[in-house]
Amino acid sequence: MRSSRLTTTAVAVAAISVLATACTGQSEAGASDDPNAKTTINFWHGWSAPAEVKAVQDNIDRFEKAHPNITVKVSGNINDDKLNQALRAGGSDGPDVVSSFTTANVGKFCSSGAFTDLKPFIEKSKLDLEKTFPKVLLDYTQFEGKRCALPLLTDAYGLYYNKDAFKKAGIAAPPKTLSELADVAKKLTVEKGDTYQQLGFMPNFHGYETVVSHYMPSWDHAYFDENGKSNIAQDPAFAEMFTYQKKLVDSLGGYTRLEKYRGTFGDEWGAKHPFHTGQVAMQLDGEWRLGMAEDAGVDFEIGVAPMPVADDEADSYGKGYLSGTIVGIAPASKKQNAAWELVEFMTSDTEAVVNFSNGIRNVPSTLQALTSPDLKFDSRFQTFLDIAQHPESSTSDGAVNGATYQLTLQDFGYQYEKGAVKDLQAGLEKTARQIDTDIAKAKAK
Repeated sequence: MRSSRLTTTAVAVAAISVLATACTGQSEAGASDDPNAKTTINFWHGWSAPAEVKAVQDNIDRFEKAHPNITVKVSGNINDDKLNQALRAGGSDGPDVVSSFTTANVGKFCSSGAFTDLKPFIEKSKLDLEKTFPKVLLDYTQFEGKRCALPLLTDAYGLYYNKDAFKKAGIAAPPKTLSELADVAKKLTVEKGDTYQQLGFMPNFHGYETVVSHYMPSWDHAYFDENGKSNIAQDPAFAEMFTYQKKLVDSLGGYTRLEKYRGTFGDEWGAKHPFHTGQVAMQLDGEWRLGMAEDAGVDFEIGVAPMPVADDEADSYGKGYLSGTIVGIAPASKKQNAAWELVEFMTSDTEAVVNFSNGIRNVPSTLQALTSPDLKFDSRFQTFLDIAQHPESSTSDGAVNGATYQLTLQDFGYQYEKGAVKDLQAGLEKTARQIDTDIAKAKAK
């Protein structure tokens, strides 16, 4: 679930920007402790909902049973801003093991030394990463060859749909291509004066989860070229996505009308989410939405499917956007070997990952856990397990300045969808130059 993941990407980026100037990245400095000695380590995480906190503690209890010499002191509801302050301060009260929901900042975590380089620990323990984790997860937990994090559960994004609304509209199955999505969204939209009784799909970039990075996996795409330069003006997938999204916005009533309707939506993490209430009939969202919708007591049957793909990429249907929780070791920790014991257990022990997945209701992050018979989930959850294992599922590329390039691209999207930018190609070229400038400045620091 993401009910506690309320730190915005912008806040996270700002926090890590400060952090980048405060860490030396000397991973060996605190790795001389005896992991078999009796010790206490601090684990900081971001979960805060009671069920999530319990799942974390249950996982820690299992670790302490397997490692009776190590006691783990747990601190929850830690966002990246709080984490930044603690890593800068160091000291015995600071974290030894740290986790973050912001996979987009791994590039900054690794390049700045905010998280310790895990290579020495991985080599010493002979953990075979390729045989343990899906490739996409390995990609988003390293940057330019430096591995400073490991994946701890996965988020997979798909398409939720109101089966009752589909039946009423005479629609037999969820859309598989983007042209089908547009057609179905139109058929499901029920007008009510100058607003809507039901909207087929909320396409606006301010809509819940309908952001550039979540749309893009429907196309084969690359944010950067082989030289590390922004590729958004050269790769036709980006122009195709913005063109498609703008056309969908216009066909469903236009930006202004949709924004007015969006203003009537309840909180994304509450019972009055627009998919729960029936205000929207289809929703791009992560695996946690299924449990949240069921908990909210929706009065319709929920369907789950992969997000539709570009029409000329129909054979790749089943893929989707992946992200997830990451975990690493604090550079200032004087108990890094003991800390590694916890990191290795939480991320690679199949039983631990399966039990944690069952408790948190996220997708497991190891290959063995993804196919474990001990997973307990609604049959519809299988869709997300399949997306997590699809060879063409993807995530956002890492960058030395973290998610800054995504925010820049998202800001461009806000301007384009409302018609403030008329020349798409010129806008993409300008945005690409800004992305390259920001990255160059970050590297120069």
